[in-house]
Amino acid sequence: MKKTLLSLCAALSLTLAAGFAQAAEDGAPKKEPSPAQKAQREKMKTCNQEAKAQSLKGDARKVFMKECLSSGNTQNKE
Repeated sequence: MKKTLLSLCAALSLTLAAGFAQAAEDGAPKKEPSPAQKAQREKMKTCNQEAKAQSLKGDARKVFMKECLSSGNTQNKE
């Protein structure tokens, strides 16, 4: 009985320690995205808006998004 209780206490202590370590990491300052990352986000946002405006769904949306993201412009190429 004492061994079980001791094991349970040890497991709880390790769990709490891991939780505190994760909380400390979450409070760390976030790294600013690079200009290339910012440009990619904008491109994804624009392509997503165009796909939504065209009511694309499923495979048609996948094809459109792939073409839109891989091309230099965001105009529909139909």
